[in-house]
Amino acid sequence: MKNVQQWFDEYAESHRNETNQTIHWICIPLIMFSTLGLFWAASDYVVSATGISLPYYVNLASLLLLVGMTWYLVMSVRLFLAMVPVAALMVYGLWILKINAMPVAVICGAIWISAWIGQFIGHKIEGKKPSFFKDIQFLLVGPFWLMGKLFKKLGIAY
Repeated sequence: MKNVQQWFDEYAESHRNETNQTIHWICIPLIMFSTLGLFWAASDYVVSATGISLPYYVNLASLLLLVGMTWYLVMSVRLFLAMVPVAALMVYGLWILKINAMPVAVICGAIWISAWIGQFIGHKIEGKKPSFFKDIQFLLVGPFWLMGKLFKKLGIAY
């Protein structure tokens, strides 16, 4: 199994261009937020279609977070601890949308499509394919890589 630095080094191979990196700083959090929102909205649809009664926090977004955060914990406890408030803020933002009866699926769908377009523009500028074409796990590496870059800038070991 690769360690966190090996994942980051491999991910960095297709993320050297400054413009692409800037695009990633914007689009990766938007993709993470909107993906969680789409999973949550899909859960709401299933619950309403089947009549199943579940607590609001039991949904596909929770499952996705559980899997992702477990992977982060295995990779680096410090980076995992830094990702916890990021994930919590995203869930809180989605909850705010939901309690205000906003169309979460529509909003998150528009964000998701726009952010992926941004990502592909960044990779066109970079001249390299997105890493997840090589290994789907790179979809988890992206947000973690950004946190790792932040740690590096702040001089914090991960």
